[in-house]
Amino acid sequence: MTVFLARGAEENRDMNCRGIAKKLEAQSNAKNVAGMARFGINPKNTFGVSMPALRIIAREIGKNHKLALELWQTGIHEARILAGLVDAPELVTKKQMDNWASGFDSWDVCDQVCMNLFDKTPFAFDKARQYAQKEREFIKRTGFALMASLAVHDKKAESSQFVEFFPFIVKASTDERNFVKKAVNWALRQIGKRNLKLNKQAVKIAKEIQATDSKAAKWIAADALRELTSAAVQKRLSKSPMTGPFGG
Repeated sequence: MTVFLARGAEENRDMNCRGIAKKLEAQSNAKNVAGMARFGINPKNTFGVSMPALRIIAREIGKNHKLALELWQTGIHEARILAGLVDAPELVTKKQMDNWASGFDSWDVCDQVCMNLFDKTPFAFDKARQYAQKEREFIKRTGFALMASLAVHDKKAESSQFVEFFPFIVKASTDERNFVKKAVNWALRQIGKRNLKLNKQAVKIAKEIQATDSKAAKWIAADALRELTSAAVQKRLSKSPMTGPFGG
């Protein structure tokens, strides 16, 4: 299959699925893989290629939906992150989102796909609510990672759309699994940094969660309140109705 660069119709024979896989393998770094594992990243089928390097490859490829699907099927860790970078959101289907979410086995792949692709699809809000109610750890994380990504990237969304996420955040706040509770916290913080109105509501929700008899809930609430009530966040929100820089 021939892939065309974003800047034109020039052929690049190395930019097919097999060529890209070979390029990723050529950049493999065992030391990086070991370091990633220490941060909870699944080392299976991982080459240890850095995100800056993956972004360079993604820019060389441009948007290519068919190639993205092929890259995902390789099962290679970095190829799956790359798939999220090069896929075209308007061509993504609900079935594809479900298939990919079911295949997440590492928090970084989950988060990168949510931030770079899923949150730009027309189904993003519906899927965030759907996945947040699932039991499987990484599918559930997908729901909250998607909420966090939407809070930052969808500048046209109404505050009411994010208020609808709060009941899901409250319900999941007692989930003790590390990858879930961190995503729940992330979603709460990002929604609360979107504007002053949502900040006040997020702080209220955090205090409600804090009163829950759960270690996970207390950690989620304390960490969120620390940031949402900080002088820096309050000052920034008082000057602008939108959120500041993205952060996990």
